Amino acid sequence: MSDKIDKIEAIVGRKVKRDITRMTELMKGNLEKAAASIMDSPNAHVGIVTGFFIQHATPPSPETDGLIGMGHLAAGLASAGVPVTVITDAPCAKAVWAVVDAVPEQVDLEVTATNERSVRRLRKSLESADRPITHLIAIERVSPAADGKPHREHGWDMSRETAPLHLLFDDPTWQRRWITIGIGDGGNEIGMGSLPQNIVESEIPNGRVIAATTPADHLIVAGVSNWGGYGLLAAMACLRPQKAAALLRHFNREMDHRLLTAAVEIGQAVDDSRVDSPGRPQMSVDRIPWEQHAILLEEIAAAVG
Repeated sequence: MSDKIDKIEAIVGRKVKRDITRMTELMKGNLEKAAASIMDSPNAHVGIVTGFFIQHATPPSPETDGLIGMGHLAAGLASAGVPVTVITDAPCAKAVWAVVDAVPEQVDLEVTATNERSVRRLRKSLESADRPITHLIAIERVSPAADGKPHREHGWDMSRETAPLHLLFDDPTWQRRWITIGIGDGGNEIGMGSLPQNIVESEIPNGRVIAATTPADHLIVAGVSNWGGYGLLAAMACLRPQKAAALLRHFNREMDHRLLTAAVEIGQAVDDSRVDSPGRPQMSVDRIPWEQHAILLEEIAAAVG
């Protein structure tokens, strides 16, 4: 199974916009570790944190990356009988809800305000639930940098429009009760704090400003964060062949298109937001047309066998 997962890890770690070669090399093996952690848990309940809000967009909305990977993970896990709770904040709520609503399985959704009190209240609720969360996945969710503020890739401060959901992953005043998994592609996401700081600072544009400080037990570095979600679901199917049919029941290009369509047409999720050109709702992720993502998804599915 390791050979299959190694192949999947190589597929999702392909270079797109940034040179993530050293980052993927340092984190090699984490895809299998993260998948095994969930599959080895007898009473798994997976939380998925996502939503990367772009204030400088038309309209202001979260980006498409992260949302589709979340949708596939939620659909696959729920189909295999694993409870899933998706978590986001108010600015991202419409788009995240649109994707959750498009998932053909029962998935719970929690939304916080953008203040710390709301996040701590949610954390307490998650801990005291009848079936507490065992694993928390962040996919394309921004982390604070060394200055304590979350930043976009350009270095812009996002703290006003972003809830401090990193406090569900790392907080020196609190004893964490779940295993954490981070999925990212740009150095500023939750989980990237597990990398040596100099790697992000030296190899990612604006790295000295944006480098994440929030670590995770397992970090998956991907060329596009959605791909990391694809890869994690596929790796779980490799590790548990008897559950593969359920985990991959919805893992196809039709579902991928359905999830992205919901994100864009209902949630108004955006792509291609640059300093000189505000993002807009469109059927692409990280400036890559949907069709190319669908081809990669099918390549991952073929690697599972």
